[in-house]
Amino acid sequence: MQAVIFDMDGLLIDSEPFWKQAEYDVFTSVGVNVSPDLAGLTAAMTTKEVTEFWYVKQPWEGVSLKAVENSVVERVKYLIETQGKAMSGVHDLLISLQQADIKIGLATNSPKSIIPSVLQRLDIADYFMTYTSAEEVSQGKPAPDVYQLTLAKLNINADQCIAFEDSLGGIKAALAAGIQPIAIPHTDEFNHTKFDLAALKLRSLTEFNQSMGKALLPQK
Repeated sequence: MQAVIFDMDGLLIDSEPFWKQAEYDVFTSVGVNVSPDLAGLTAAMTTKEVTEFWYVKQPWEGVSLKAVENSVVERVKYLIETQGKAMSGVHDLLISLQQADIKIGLATNSPKSIIPSVLQRLDIADYFMTYTSAEEVSQGKPAPDVYQLTLAKLNINADQCIAFEDSLGGIKAALAAGIQPIAIPHTDEFNHTKFDLAALKLRSLTEFNQSMGKALLPQK
């Protein structure tokens, strides 16, 4: 195992509530009726895709889609920088990987401007060799592009890398890039069969040890 790539939202940082709050605040401010059922469909989308989703459902006037998208991002950044907390096991796992000289990367659908806010808030920036946002590639997850670019930045082959993900879209993206994904589902989704696609499923990062990762990869 030469590298590990992490998802970000809901995996490194408990930021999912921030996204929900920011999207609710911003979209309702332009007249959108943000229903829980429809909001649930946008969880794995990029911010651009979420903005387009709501505009198609309930078009607004007077404010551009880009301005609305930027407002969501800025609101999330503020919430992360003032309230963000690491998910269980993040710091200990990063320390152990660094001590083992394993390369560490990050691949996320979130806007690139949010990544430094997360890494600085959690005080984990020094552990990551590189990070990639879906803004840098043609398609976000579940397409493999964001993982493929991260692998290239790390100069690592997919068969010597594992990924940690908390969503089905992320798991599909890792698999499509040839990477073995480990699922860390949210507690209320842990038993959902959709996570059977993952190579391994754990309740939190605290359960992981490096022998688990090595067992998923071809031995060289």
